[in-house]
Amino acid sequence: QVQLVESGGGSVQAGGSLRVSCAASGGTFISYPMGWFRQAPGKEREFVAGISGGGASTTYADSVKGRFTISRDIAKNSVYLQMNSLKPEDTAVYYCALGINAGGYQYWGQGTQVTVSS
Repeated sequence: QVQLVESGGGSVQAGGSLRVSCAASGGTFISYPMGWFRQAPGKEREFVAGISGGGASTTYADSVKGRFTISRDIAKNSVYLQMNSLKPEDTAVYYCALGINAGGYQYWGQGTQVTVSS
């Protein structure tokens, strides 16, 4: 059974940094893309960053380019999101996701809260 567990969320001041982590279990996912999404209260879930199987290719939402970095540790089945220069608008629950089937993401973690204050 696939399970994704996020950790590392918290509260920071604007301009600060956080690193959120996602540990996957239930299989080995070295060939599959993983990603980070976020959702603020009352808003749609939005894509933040993605990384290919193997970690060679990354993709970012325009709103986080230059500030966030996604990476993965294949041996640990883990994916990370380093968030720098955080802004209040980054406040959201951050979810990691795994895409085993082509065309999207099918497995999701429970999320970790990130709060950025002014």
